[in-house]
Amino acid sequence: MSKEIKRSVPTDSEVILGILNGSKDVLEKVYKAYFPMILQMIVMNNGNEDDAKDIFQESVLVLYDKVKSGNFELNSKLKTFIYSVCRRLWLKRLSQLSRNAGNVKDFEDVLPVEQDLEKHEERDKQFKQMEKALVHLGEPCKTIIEDFYIHNKSMQEICEKFGYTNADNAKNQKYKCLQRLKKIFFQAD
Repeated sequence: MSKEIKRSVPTDSEVILGILNGSKDVLEKVYKAYFPMILQMIVMNNGNEDDAKDIFQESVLVLYDKVKSGNFELNSKLKTFIYSVCRRLWLKRLSQLSRNAGNVKDFEDVLPVEQDLEKHEERDKQFKQMEKALVHLGEPCKTIIEDFYIHNKSMQEICEKFGYTNADNAKNQKYKCLQRLKKIFFQAD
């Protein structure tokens, strides 16, 4: 037998450190360790495997957002947190589809995670609003904002791409674009 036996279930602190360090490996371990439990809960409660994958992925995003925000305090096992988030998300989905909502058969401990989900949903709504605002922004502003904030290009690279005389001119243009984007963003619902 090999002396090196890999643990399939990462410790809670390994998961949190992994998320903070941007480790994809730790997210795969979380999936392998906890997805079967979520699949079972959702299939037992009027769902299928695709539903379980969607719900699980969203719960990992909630966890990721909370850890990255820097104020995540784990007051339970990570398994319980993930289960609770998935359960809440599934109840919400069932009520939207009006399929036996409000009565999920549980086989794990549950935490009150409504506040975490509200923050996640609010952030999601803001991202969608920002996407709409970017569409209305027009060129070259849309590309300048995306290049700088999404693709992490330097002002010098943007300057060269758009033919500005120097990086300061590109920076001024980016500032004007941001002001327009803000105006569009806050005018949208």
